[in-house]
Amino acid sequence: MLLLLEWQINTEEIDEIVISRLVIIPKRNINRMNVGILTCARLPELLESDQKLIPLFAKENITAKAVIWDDESINWTEFDYLIFRNTWDYYQKEIAFNQWLDKIESLGIKTLNPITTIQKNKHKFYLKKLEKEGISILPTLFLEKNSTPDLLNLIPENWKKIVIKPAFSAGSYLTKLIDRSEINSIQEEFKDHFETKDFLLQEFRPEIKELGETSLIFFNGNFSHAVNKKPVSTDFRVQIQYGGKYTLIEPNDDLILQAELVLSKIPEKLLYARVDGIVIKNKLHLMEVELIEPDLYFDLADGARERFVEGFLKVLRS
Repeated sequence: MLLLLEWQINTEEIDEIVISRLVIIPKRNINRMNVGILTCARLPELLESDQKLIPLFAKENITAKAVIWDDESINWTEFDYLIFRNTWDYYQKEIAFNQWLDKIESLGIKTLNPITTIQKNKHKFYLKKLEKEGISILPTLFLEKNSTPDLLNLIPENWKKIVIKPAFSAGSYLTKLIDRSEINSIQEEFKDHFETKDFLLQEFRPEIKELGETSLIFFNGNFSHAVNKKPVSTDFRVQIQYGGKYTLIEPNDDLILQAELVLSKIPEKLLYARVDGIVIKNKLHLMEVELIEPDLYFDLADGARERFVEGFLKVLRS
């Protein structure tokens, strides 16, 4: 639209007129953003449910592709962002993973979730800090490596069954459920592991078999969906590879608020978070806060992938 203005000027009163020109700057040609979705060699093209994120990113003018985190041929500087998704072998390559995190940080490459978050979340002793900050966790003993305590005297007498797992682990790696009567034998069996790894010992709550484990998933701090996971009758592990059954559920507002309280203790901006726990009488007893590579159960919740991408865009804007 062209707007013509008639301006009458008394030249006798004005010695000089300075006219400022309106300069119209053409729209810049913005390059497409490149995003690497991190995975492992076992899943070079990502899990199928995560592959479906790629065309959704493309709709937002974002080029996303799967990249194996420990592939030495990759030029990491070509990516504007890296998103942790299927790095499911990180706990088996602890030294290499830690070195890779340091490398990415030194290159100044932005990641979601942030490297500072990953550094803290990869070791489950973060639960000790959350407990001190008022978060209810399952009764837990934090066993530092090479401390060689007498487990029989360390574990409370009212613990009839105990879950033992490494602090740096995933997918029930080196995780066992034992009776109190087996403590001495497990101390001998795990002797070498106790010398080289930190461990968690948790009281086994029978509710895990009766009620299952509840996962509440958040994108950009906003609740998206929740899933209940129950183990088969012959196991205590809820993962699907051990026969666990997953069901989409609708938690009440109070339960969501409890999960949000957990996330409020994490200062960094998060693309995604999965808060896992046992719900007993509507009280969440925290088991883990998954911020590195959790299954987000995209296929169970309509619109979950779209909310993930929307969360990504909002994190960038913020």
